[in-house]
Amino acid sequence: MTKTFISISENDTFEYGRKFGEKAKAGDVYLLDGELGVGKTVFTKGFGKGLGIDTPISSPTFTILKEYDEGRLPMYHFDVYRVGSEDEMEEIGFFDKLDNADGVILIEWAKLIPGLIPEGAISITIKKDTEKGFDYREIYIEDI
Repeated sequence: MTKTFISISENDTFEYGRKFGEKAKAGDVYLLDGELGVGKTVFTKGFGKGLGIDTPISSPTFTILKEYDEGRLPMYHFDVYRVGSEDEMEEIGFFDKLDNADGVILIEWAKLIPGLIPEGAISITIKKDTEKGFDYREIYIEDI
């Protein structure tokens, strides 16, 4: 079942993320997909706020993984845009975080590692439609 949310501002996208963060449980895996600049990191910032994380959150594009442990649950934020293969994910500790299950995992560009997606992950796809407005976004949520 797919749920769709409409965002007409960066703040809307942030708030949707915050609401998901407030409900997140240890072991949850969220997959974030969408074009460059569509709002994946904005959603993640809101998600972190919902977990109680006050540290500024940025995309881990060059580091691939950023860890935040000050909230009610640790958050492991992966950005796999620059990952060359699924094998690289083992090298950066993906399976350790997945198996540990003490926190929440968010994976930007998850469609690039389809063979590693665990059952029960929640897929979040953000699409923009500039014909409906510069900040208009459709956010699709689906359990897989």
